[in-house]
Amino acid sequence: MEADRLNSPSTSVITFEVLGHQLQFSQDPNSKHLGTTVWDTSMVFAKFLEKNCRKGRFCPSKLKGKRVVELGAGCGVAGFGMALLGCDVVSTDQIEVVPLLRRNVERNTSRIMQMNSNSDSFGSIQVAELDWGNEDHIKAVAPPFDYIIGTDVVYAEHLLGPLLQTIIALSGSKTTILLGHEIRSTSVHEQMLQTWKNLFEVKIVPKAKMDSKYQHPSIQIFIMGLKPPAVVAEKADNAVSTEKLDRKTQGIDQQVNEVETNKRGPDKEENCGISSDIDDLDGEIIKKNCLPLTRLPDGKLSEWEARRYGSMAARLLRDIKIT
Repeated sequence: MEADRLNSPSTSVITFEVLGHQLQFSQDPNSKHLGTTVWDTSMVFAKFLEKNCRKGRFCPSKLKGKRVVELGAGCGVAGFGMALLGCDVVSTDQIEVVPLLRRNVERNTSRIMQMNSNSDSFGSIQVAELDWGNEDHIKAVAPPFDYIIGTDVVYAEHLLGPLLQTIIALSGSKTTILLGHEIRSTSVHEQMLQTWKNLFEVKIVPKAKMDSKYQHPSIQIFIMGLKPPAVVAEKADNAVSTEKLDRKTQGIDQQVNEVETNKRGPDKEENCGISSDIDDLDGEIIKKNCLPLTRLPDGKLSEWEARRYGSMAARLLRDIKIT
């Protein structure tokens, strides 16, 4: 394996061993679409799962039957990592990539079943078209999911808004988000981190937790969870207060303010930590500001309300320059 590349994008098929299975993934060197290449980050992600599956949150006994959606799946490598640990995965991408993705899913599912037909460790994996921000596509995959995964999905700033909206729409209050990212642009990377920190508890996986061979100084894996709805609403409220928005946006602001009014009172507490779900891996926590967390009268929001207010915040943050 070359020092700087884990995979050569110039070949039509690569063989990749993960979790005891020799998988083959087709890629298209002649395609102009980025999704038809097996990018290094997807391989780092799958090998990270392999290394950490013997105990903790990524062991098959804890992942069996968990619902996973993969965004920007491309050739499908990362999704197979989760499916081999027992998850039921929906691998998604744009319509131009779906035929290649589907061929890889069908080929490797067949290989896995032929090699170990009596094993119940393999979950399932299916393919669906999903354009980020497309409400019909999002509804068709039936959110919320237990896990949302993606590798090399942020390579330009204009993708952050649609990606954020889609993640929010696919999430429930207990959804874990796993994203692999290769730093190619400092400005895109910084904008991405700032965006994530506004709505998510964010943790970077340390290099020691990655496979010793399948890692690279420019590749990071993030484990994230949605902040409590009260914090999300407050973030949106603070963002709106710094900008002059049109009447339509002010209507959304008013809805968020109604939630804030209902929850203000003596029942405040500080929320400066990562949730227990994200704490399963010891690593570097991105420094973030501590925000006052206040409780709603009933102490919680429904899944629908959590996604609703998260979606509001996503729309606002998409249009407001974050500094």
